[in-house]
Amino acid sequence: MATKPEVWLRGAIEGFPAPLQPVAHSLLQCREEVTALLPSIATGQLFARPGGAASIGYHVRHAIGSLDRLLTYARGESLSPEQMVALKAEGETDPAPDAAAKLVAAFDEAVEKALSQLRATDERSLLDARSVGRAQLPTTVIGLLFHAAEHTQRHMGQMVTTMKVTG
Repeated sequence: MATKPEVWLRGAIEGFPAPLQPVAHSLLQCREEVTALLPSIATGQLFARPGGAASIGYHVRHAIGSLDRLLTYARGESLSPEQMVALKAEGETDPAPDAAAKLVAAFDEAVEKALSQLRATDERSLLDARSVGRAQLPTTVIGLLFHAAEHTQRHMGQMVTTMKVTG
């Protein structure tokens, strides 16, 4: 990772609408960080909660789940019962020796799904109204897509910080 510039400094990514380039850059950067850092985490460290803080595993699971939920809202859809079950399970631990590898694979899949949706997003829809949650809070397609990237990156930062504290 350190040998090449961050994704946003590598130029435009073909296939994404210009206004969504920052979203694609952010998600790809997050994927690179998870792929590079998470495999080196011991299972015990993955779900450690230093000082009661959220675990590394939680931050990755929450990033996966929130990305899925925000993209659902961006499509103008409501959350499914399966998404609600996944939300409740984000804080669970996984003692399996391959827990980190499973999280890397799930994160990669979530980012790929998000990138596919970005590629298919019509620029003319970016200002279309959307609503979030039971309260139907108002936003737009671009607001949801930008927040999906920002929120994912925020949790990856927390993942890195927690890695330093638990390592």
